[in-house]
Amino acid sequence: MDLALTDEQRLIIDQVRRFVREEIIPLEDDLDPDADELPGEQFERLVAIVKDMGLYGLDTPPEYGGPDIDLVTRSLIAIECSQHRAGLYAPCYYTFGGARQAQLFEATEEQKQKYLYPMLRGEKRVFFGLSEPSGGSDPARAIQTRAVRDGDDWILNGTKLWISGADRADYGLLFARTGGPGRSGVTAFIVETDWPGFNIARIVHTLRSAKYATEIHIDNLRVPHANILGSEGGGFAIANDRLSRQRIPYAAECIGVAVKANEMAVAYSKIRETFGAALASRQGIQWMLVENEIDIRMMRWLVLDAAFRADQGESFRTESAIAKLQCAELASKVIDRSMQIHGGLGVAKDLPLERWFREMRIRRIGEGPSEVQKHVIARDILGAGLR
Repeated sequence: MDLALTDEQRLIIDQVRRFVREEIIPLEDDLDPDADELPGEQFERLVAIVKDMGLYGLDTPPEYGGPDIDLVTRSLIAIECSQHRAGLYAPCYYTFGGARQAQLFEATEEQKQKYLYPMLRGEKRVFFGLSEPSGGSDPARAIQTRAVRDGDDWILNGTKLWISGADRADYGLLFARTGGPGRSGVTAFIVETDWPGFNIARIVHTLRSAKYATEIHIDNLRVPHANILGSEGGGFAIANDRLSRQRIPYAAECIGVAVKANEMAVAYSKIRETFGAALASRQGIQWMLVENEIDIRMMRWLVLDAAFRADQGESFRTESAIAKLQCAELASKVIDRSMQIHGGLGVAKDLPLERWFREMRIRRIGEGPSEVQKHVIARDILGAGLR
């Protein structure tokens, strides 16, 4: 794999980097430290700039209006877009648009007209309902929400937990068991949030800034058979295939905040003096910065390797899991060291380090905990029969 950037990639990165530096970061001076949304006028202005750049609609296939870029380029964009205070979970405050639920590209034409296209136009919001109180890392076995056929409808009952944005969504993908245990018994349904039987039970606050998760209670929710996404019993495959690919930009976003945190640590170590000398002259500080640099380079290699394999049509599940595992773990260490170098300033809301520290802790759980990624990797190494 050649790590050298193409001329097109270099141009795109320069555009995105300048956009973050000149448009995003200055706005954050007037926002709450935990904000993850922009005022309407500012948002629309920045969206127009992104569209002029030709990069609006990330993760949306070109045939649906998204930019014609490969996954390597998409990952490079993710690294740049996340280099600001809200960048980990609200990269560039969503001004690059994109497909919130890429699984909907598997929809029928009728479903696309009703659900996918309005989402891509920004007219409807969507949620992803997979995790349950019984577990989210092993949905093939953990899903207990049940769907029973009733004529042309399905009746759903159960509970979903840790579902982001369900209280503000117009519809969502909800996974329920239509058959026996295991992967083949799970089906994906498109459900509308204003249907009788769909209830937001409670708001679940987490370490994540501004946003929160929800608990959903499904009580005799009637869903038309036509709202099955894909085939009956094919829900797990729809969820898993797309999630493996999405984990790569997800991992790349961890690199972005690590890069920014390390830049801040390097700059601060040169101006902060202790006992008559700059922090940068202390061997203990130098070694922390060296470890940061090594970790960042390792993360970048792992992400680009996974993206390259995916672009080449090769198997990339193991590489995707490794990238997600290492980026979540190593970026946490980079930010922790950078906070330590800043001393008291590191935990103050004046700087973005404390926000990144909190939100990076979630990354080691979200999109599959580190332990689950290790299980996926071990299964690929030892064979699919490993349980």
